[in-house]
Amino acid sequence: MAKTIQAIRGMNDCLPTQSPLWQKVEGTVKDVVSAYGYSEVRMPIVEMTNLFCRAIGEVTDVVEKEMYTFEDRNGDSLSLRPEGTAGCVRAGIENGLLYNQEQRLWYMGPMFRHERPQKGRYRQFHQCGVEVFGLNGPDVDAELIMMTARLWKQLGINEHVRLELNSIGSLEARANYREALVAFLQQHEDVLDEDCKRRMHTNPLRVLDTKVPEIQAVLVDAPKLSEYLDEESKQHFAGLCELLDAAGIQYTLNEKLVRGLDYYNRTVFEWVTESLGSQGTVCGGGRYDGLVEQLGGKATPAVGFAMGLERLVLLMETLELNATRPVVDVYMVTMGEGTLVAGMALAERLREQVPGLRVMTHFGGGNFKKQFKRADKVGAAVALVLGEDEVANGLVTYKDLKGGEQLTISQDDAAEKLAQLV
Repeated sequence: MAKTIQAIRGMNDCLPTQSPLWQKVEGTVKDVVSAYGYSEVRMPIVEMTNLFCRAIGEVTDVVEKEMYTFEDRNGDSLSLRPEGTAGCVRAGIENGLLYNQEQRLWYMGPMFRHERPQKGRYRQFHQCGVEVFGLNGPDVDAELIMMTARLWKQLGINEHVRLELNSIGSLEARANYREALVAFLQQHEDVLDEDCKRRMHTNPLRVLDTKVPEIQAVLVDAPKLSEYLDEESKQHFAGLCELLDAAGIQYTLNEKLVRGLDYYNRTVFEWVTESLGSQGTVCGGGRYDGLVEQLGGKATPAVGFAMGLERLVLLMETLELNATRPVVDVYMVTMGEGTLVAGMALAERLREQVPGLRVMTHFGGGNFKKQFKRADKVGAAVALVLGEDEVANGLVTYKDLKGGEQLTISQDDAAEKLAQLV
């Protein structure tokens, strides 16, 4: 007997029992971004490896350890996308969408990173990203945060997430801060772990992200980035806070919230939750005004955010917010000579007359008990019953499977009766 083939570790199936919650999350995301006038862009899942090396950074864990990279038959180095921003910027430059233009874009799809799988973190995962190009004021930063706040409200998780906010200033301001931070870290090098010692020389701001309690305790006395901010960044941040205050969006200032690469600037934000243990970040975003130029385009202001859909689904499951509309509204039960043909024809008619109505026809025979048991299993709200007498007289029996109401009606009136289910 042949050995069964299993899914790749960290790349999971989404089963029929799970897909309704995924559809709810994805549908809500699409509704919210559309409400703000944003347009969808779809990029390939495979890009030239160099794109990610230049965008994410060659000395990052993602590029060094986590990317799925291979040579194609032409000898080109290709990679499965580990995130969406780089591909979105590449598409914008290549298709002439960015220079001297304003673009408000969103995308959704699978990403890939070869890391140790754990709850809420997988090797194939799904992200929604929103990117805005051509606008440099704090108003669009505020809108993105307001957009995410609206999404949490519509998903019912707004009481379980909180916003952390910071400004990392200009490249010049960060360079000055980096010198002061490295000098401080060198004084406490004996406390640092190997990862932080490496980052101290390659990407020192990332040391501030450490989760090691002993190092966190030392960092309490580290220089503050806010003390090195340039005046324009201070004004930008003040404008952002003013807009968020006016919108009633609460936030916490977190000076350890940073981004390590040079093209990031000014606003950084994260939505975090305490309901998922260590996997606490639900959404992260900020400004990256230097990335378009770094990838070969003309200097273009840019800001965006990304959220992991697995993390959102997991949070909603944890909070028991996974109640969704059943897959089937109406179950067609037939019994007798010629009733299956009539039932299939009526089902097609109803789908045509009531857009969005989900009708499942019973196949495979069986008595009424078996058919109604199947209707209950798929969660149907109503059963329509066709026997030989109903077919002969153009009638159908309507049975409410939730409330118990049962009546015989004309097939011509069935659509009006069932419209309430949509």
